[in-house]
Amino acid sequence: NCNFSKLWLSIFFCVFSVSGDLLVLTVATQETDGFRRFLRSAKHFNYTIKVLGRGETWRGGDYMSPPGGGQKVRLLKSALEDIQDENRVILFVDSYDVIFSSGPRELLKKFQQAKHRVVFSAETLIWPDRHLEDKHPHVREGKRFLGAGGFIGYAPNLKKMLSDWSGADSDSDQLHFTKIYINPEKRKSINITLDNKCRLFQNLHGALDEVVLKFEDGRVRARNVLYDTLPVIIHGNGPTKLQINYLGNYIPNLWTFETGCTICNENLRPLSGLQESEYPVVVIGIFIQQPTPFVTVFFERLLNLKYPKNRLQLFIYNQESHHEPHVRTFLEYHESEYQGVKLIGPEEDIDPVTSRNIGFDMCRDNIDCEYFFSVDVDVVLKNEDTLRILIEPFIAPMMTKPGLLWTNFWGALSADGYYARSEDYVDIVQGHRVGLWNVPYISHIFLTKADALRTDLKDPDLFESATLDPDMAFCSKVRNKGVFMFVTNVHTYGRVLSTENYQTNHLHNDLWQVFENPVEWEERYIHENYSKVLKDGFIETPCPDVYWFPVFTDVACKHLIEEMEHFGQWSGGGNTDNRIQGGYENVPTIDIHMNQVGYEKEWQKFLLDYAAPVTEKMYPGYYTRAQFDLAFVVRYKPDEQPALRPHHDASTFTINIALNQVGIDYQGGGCRFLRYNCSVNAPRRGWALMHPGRLTHYHEGLPTVQGVRYIVVSFVDP
Repeated sequence: NCNFSKLWLSIFFCVFSVSGDLLVLTVATQETDGFRRFLRSAKHFNYTIKVLGRGETWRGGDYMSPPGGGQKVRLLKSALEDIQDENRVILFVDSYDVIFSSGPRELLKKFQQAKHRVVFSAETLIWPDRHLEDKHPHVREGKRFLGAGGFIGYAPNLKKMLSDWSGADSDSDQLHFTKIYINPEKRKSINITLDNKCRLFQNLHGALDEVVLKFEDGRVRARNVLYDTLPVIIHGNGPTKLQINYLGNYIPNLWTFETGCTICNENLRPLSGLQESEYPVVVIGIFIQQPTPFVTVFFERLLNLKYPKNRLQLFIYNQESHHEPHVRTFLEYHESEYQGVKLIGPEEDIDPVTSRNIGFDMCRDNIDCEYFFSVDVDVVLKNEDTLRILIEPFIAPMMTKPGLLWTNFWGALSADGYYARSEDYVDIVQGHRVGLWNVPYISHIFLTKADALRTDLKDPDLFESATLDPDMAFCSKVRNKGVFMFVTNVHTYGRVLSTENYQTNHLHNDLWQVFENPVEWEERYIHENYSKVLKDGFIETPCPDVYWFPVFTDVACKHLIEEMEHFGQWSGGGNTDNRIQGGYENVPTIDIHMNQVGYEKEWQKFLLDYAAPVTEKMYPGYYTRAQFDLAFVVRYKPDEQPALRPHHDASTFTINIALNQVGIDYQGGGCRFLRYNCSVNAPRRGWALMHPGRLTHYHEGLPTVQGVRYIVVSFVDP
């Protein structure tokens, strides 16, 4: 058996088991991801494989260059000389872009049914010499032109077919075989035919509309709908590498509706039994290229990754001066916990493309580095086990944006190299198909092996392109190197923030993210027990028709206070107030209105989403649109304004949220409802008092005798 957990280049002959007289020959001068996929599919069906060309330098061109492939013919001719059995059937196929979808028994049966000694794959398109089109035999139905990427025949016939080959490695194998096929005498003498209806071979170039996946009885095949056939061998010839990658996500039986993902637990690198000193060293590249919300939260999540910090090195690229305090604070407290840290700040004026290469080099140049983990700062890494889970060759955890079909991967590419939606994209995003998916594009976050960066991906211009964005250029060059990129949705990992409309003109700009990033805003600012208010009735009634419930986190309270103090334009507490309609305030407070700091729309959104549902629950039959004329933060100080005289509010109901802690930040304070002689003397930080504003709930603010007390008040439905 081949050991697939180690990529030993020394492994050359992989013999799985003998299946009749069939021997599969292929050429592979290096072990690529495509070659390993080919071997996996061969092993699945117990093919006997002999690989030719190990250790040679490839000189046969590629599908993007002028015709080549002569090197394959030379190697095949040499290998056939050692085969003396006249009954031996030889299958010769490419390997980097080929997968088996069925086994030797079916292949041999279909070969015998062809009633010829040699059967070539067939194509719709002629290559490489269109002038030879008229010389091809006409067929009643099916594909007319020969494809050299796959053929099967008896050894003596193949020897005869190759006997006069003397071409160079760079000559065209396809042209050589085509000239033999279009020669009536040679065609008859060697007994060659084409697999016109794709019963044995399916070439994808020129035939993408013909091929669909067929799921049946726990098995996956490729079906040619034009001829209603089930080809045994699928070849992503020419510019169809993305399509063979897509089909290879399923064939043979990598994912089925009955079993789900059958390979997701293969080749995993177990870490649970290791000592911390044995964990692989990982360089984490952190990239801050634009003003981004919740950067502080990003670093908090980074700290919470379940991975020994002394096995992690950090490369931090920060292009934004606005985020320098966030980075500086993180490093001030935590830099010493990591094995090493390299920081590139905005003052160094290094462009983003160069920064990516510098990050890669930090890993390439460190002999101990085994993985590079690239993370953009707009990634919300919710899963603390992400790094432990992802120890794979080149893999990205799937990230989404709440409520959208947006993810950090593309399932397909358009003809011009941009986004296209694959047939399975929605199912993958919505979790109806869970597995490991070979995709053409990933972004924002990925893990790659250091070995790949030192070999296949060692070029310094991976992110450079005259026409493509850096991430698209990177993925394009990775694909062209034959390196597979995978995205996994086996676990839930997190999401990606929206950076649109993010302003940096406030002290705590994240407070304004309630529209663009509502999920992250809620996690940051809404009390962890708020959900219990509606679900479990987690609500208190300290006075008649007065309801008390948690709504804000400590961070929300802190940010609101600091935002208002930073703004600093507190009212004087007099009756004359030009900020309100009519210019007169009957019961003045020292305050700052939400509209003064540009927060009125965000505050109404908060009231609508978090106050209105409680109102409708506690005051049955009353429904609010959460309209308000006044919403403001009030400051009470003993030497400024310690209390507020009895009054009604100009509202249907009032929301009053305590922003700091009695007994710690101030002494005294509270609210007394005169009609009921009932007081709330110990307001809890982040908890809201909700009460009717008019008629029944005449109330006063009790004196603050020490310190400073802050509350935020909303007069709702005036």
